Amino acid sequence: MSTSKEWISRLKLLGGALCLDFVNTTALRLVPQGEEALRDYEDLVAWAEHARAVDAEEARDLLRAVRAAPERSRAAHRRAIALREAIYRIFSAVAAGRDVDPSDVGVLNRSVGEAFGHLGLALRDGEFSLAWSAAAGALDLPLWRVARSAAELLVSPDVRRVRECAGEKCDWLFLDASRNRSRRWCDMAACGNRAKARRNYARRRSGRPAT
Repeated sequence: MSTSKEWISRLKLLGGALCLDFVNTTALRLVPQGEEALRDYEDLVAWAEHARAVDAEEARDLLRAVRAAPERSRAAHRRAIALREAIYRIFSAVAAGRDVDPSDVGVLNRSVGEAFGHLGLALRDGEFSLAWSAAAGALDLPLWRVARSAAELLVSPDVRRVRECAGEKCDWLFLDASRNRSRRWCDMAACGNRAKARRNYARRRSGRPAT
């Protein structure tokens, strides 16, 4: 098995939204021998920089904060995993038309409240923009940005485009941007081709021609 750092460096960002890419940092939900990208807080920082949830300077500040307060970073890592799994269950339910568990909404809401508590207006050259007002090295900064992404997606029309991969052992989530909303796979080159190979194998065994 590759190390989490190696996996993070080649992890495809297929979700179409930051929060969905965050959900897709594990392949352990359906495959116990799969991989977990976020094994510790340092992995979270590496992923956040890879996904452009933090910039290089913010990543350096976060890693300095980890070294200064390892206990706090372990607690932040636990919050990250709890948030990720709550977001997964929310969007998985939305994609399948199931009821969403209010306790998962509560987990997300706590992070959303913290996130918007650190957003404010900035004025530069006569133009307003939203800017983060967190202190350098604030360990939950990546989580705030993920939570904001999840909240904005849930209240947007695009929430109807959220899909869960149809792969036999894949539960990655993505936004279906296809014209007829027919995308089934997180990655056609991976899950899609494996499904095609299984269908062709089944056809050969039954004596039908392969496609």
